[in-house]
Amino acid sequence: MSPAARRRWIVWGGFAAVLVAAPLVFNKGFSLSLLCQMGILIIFALSYNMLLGQTGLLSFGHAVYYGLGAIISIHALNLVQAGWKFPVTLMPLVGGAAGLFFGVIFGYVTTRRAGTTFSMISLGVGEMVAACSLMFPAFFGGEAGVSGNRSAGGAFLGLTYGPQIQIYYLVAAWLLLATAAMYALSRTPLGRMANAVRDNPERAQFVGYDPQHVRFMMVALSGFFAGVAGGLSALNYEIVTAESVSAATSGMVLLATYLGGIGFFAGPIAGAIVVTLMQTALGSVTKAWPFYFGAMFLATVLFVPGGLASVAMLHKRLWDARLVKKAAGVYAIMAVPSVVVLGFAVLLVEMAYNASDESRSAFNALGITLDTTANGTWIAVIALTIAAIAGWRLAWRVASPRWSELGAALAGDRRR
Repeated sequence: MSPAARRRWIVWGGFAAVLVAAPLVFNKGFSLSLLCQMGILIIFALSYNMLLGQTGLLSFGHAVYYGLGAIISIHALNLVQAGWKFPVTLMPLVGGAAGLFFGVIFGYVTTRRAGTTFSMISLGVGEMVAACSLMFPAFFGGEAGVSGNRSAGGAFLGLTYGPQIQIYYLVAAWLLLATAAMYALSRTPLGRMANAVRDNPERAQFVGYDPQHVRFMMVALSGFFAGVAGGLSALNYEIVTAESVSAATSGMVLLATYLGGIGFFAGPIAGAIVVTLMQTALGSVTKAWPFYFGAMFLATVLFVPGGLASVAMLHKRLWDARLVKKAAGVYAIMAVPSVVVLGFAVLLVEMAYNASDESRSAFNALGITLDTTANGTWIAVIALTIAAIAGWRLAWRVASPRWSELGAALAGDRRR
């Protein structure tokens, strides 16, 4: 076995082991629910990256395939409850088939143009389907949505899918299968040609491939995997609402994919995990989580355009070049000033949310009660924030030359 093949087996084996062991460590009800949400969003984000990262198609309506896959899955689940013989374990395939079907229909329309035109057409398709979700309540369930019972099919090999742990392992199994399938697809001639169409469609056409056909195939297959995620969502929540086909859902998967890094296969996995944590875990702590999410995305676009995965790859290069100790010195200088600035920034945001809340109560920060209605409190916190920023800038003056040396060393190592 070649070293590259051995590394692949280690990575995939480690991925499977993490999926199996995760509920053994995080075994509470909330943790299991969070893990299920992560798994579903990972499949959804990877399917979106088939368009954005691999084919260069910026879609504003990817929730169409996810949402329609979910709504058809929940209807199929209700048919199972009515006596239709179909294993609930394979219900995500129903969602995948629905996503593939609509991917073929809408893909034929949207992929006739690329670039900005594709984005605008996908936005129009998304808004059209979102409008239909309220125009046809018999199918979409209106504002209340459509609910189902995932235990309706009875026990299958002892599995009723009533307990959350059983749903988790179902999500984990489909996550492993879908991730492996999408990775394998990226290594096929179709996946390679999708990259070529992304980078230079004229040259791809010159060597005998129709860019429109390649885009169409990728949209259809991406719709399949998005539909699988939708089917799992229907089983996990046992309800599907109009929100599943909304622009907000399309925006969420776009942000998660870009945040993780569209240039790396594992990037959307990291982005989906971070977004789920911010939506659910951070959302249960503060009402300001959308602000933090937006700020994090803005910082990613401005300072780390390659996403979180590019940060990991940078540190891998530092490790390979044996420059980790020098990088640790830079981090040691910047750690405390960065934490202090971030702490004061969070304090200002939380104070602003507290002051805007009509039913506000006393605001506590590290055991200190602050009156957000007093001007003196705001003046003091803003002054301390400015001082913290000034301290950060002084620290950066010391660390900046060392960071530049690291960049020069990495560039020299790359040339060698």
